[in-house]
Amino acid sequence: MPLLEAEGLTKVFRRPDKDPGLRGSLRHLVRRRYTEQVAVAGVDLAVEAGEAVAYVGPNGAGKSTTVKMLSGILVPTAGSVRVAGLVPHENRVENARRIGVVFGQRTQLWWDLPVQDSLALLRDMHGIGPKRYAQVLERLDAVLELGELLPTTARKLSLGQRMRADLAAALVHEPSIVYLDEPTIGLDLAVKDRVRAFVRQIVADGTTVMLTTHDLGDIEDICRRLVILDGGRIVYDGDLQAVKDAYARDRVMHLTLAEPPASAGGIAARLPLARVSDGATDRELTVTFDRLAVSAVDVLAAASAEAEVVDVRIDEPAIEDVVRKVYAGELRPGAEGVA
Repeated sequence: MPLLEAEGLTKVFRRPDKDPGLRGSLRHLVRRRYTEQVAVAGVDLAVEAGEAVAYVGPNGAGKSTTVKMLSGILVPTAGSVRVAGLVPHENRVENARRIGVVFGQRTQLWWDLPVQDSLALLRDMHGIGPKRYAQVLERLDAVLELGELLPTTARKLSLGQRMRADLAAALVHEPSIVYLDEPTIGLDLAVKDRVRAFVRQIVADGTTVMLTTHDLGDIEDICRRLVILDGGRIVYDGDLQAVKDAYARDRVMHLTLAEPPASAGGIAARLPLARVSDGATDRELTVTFDRLAVSAVDVLAAASAEAEVVDVRIDEPAIEDVVRKVYAGELRPGAEGVA
């Protein structure tokens, strides 16, 4: 049985439909009118224990509303949902003990308390013993470098610092399922890599992760499954690698040369399957290539054979590029090579 299971999950919000001004308000008191907005429309989703799922889509697609229903914050309008055998909105306290949540820009830290006090409060709320708490905190500190943050008041933290503290708050009680919304936003590259490695490890240890992010690096490092939401409906649910191979294959390499090349034609001749174009200056070139047809090593070797390369930067495709292809009808569930 899946750890998380939703069938026909639907959420409809009713918003007052009234004319502006005092007259409109008075009329609305006598004759109430409402407009219904469907945020989530019949989502079917099953997630197994220990699975890492990327749950993506544009703003307004229904991602946050789905997660709020899964975490028990919102009550579904229709359909059913169970997390570890519990109906979240009917068993909110017990469900909260089993899940961890990081909601993007919203913190769960107490704003005027030091981070260490917020974590201690969460320790007491979840009934974690002193020895176990010390072990968990030591493990989180090794990844998130919490030492400098613990005595600092939450409101004085930078975005990156707050994200590290919020991740600790979400994981301090070792939940069986974790909902992460942009978990590496504001983090420097070294900490970002450690956070990704830590999330991979907790997945390997059996923790289920639902990840909402626009960072393809997060998704590639952590997830094997991609769920794309559009207009409150799931439009794709399948293997991440298949999607990447089919629709996120292009890479762009920016080369900075020691001297302007006599011609870009020599490099282009060595790379018939790539597209070579001028860069921002006469010492820069841009090479666009299909990573399955041409490797980055091939591109660098071709450029080095014609000129001295002093700097290289590779642009990876964003997950939004894949999502756009879904909306354009280029990516369809069940399509050959993608199902």
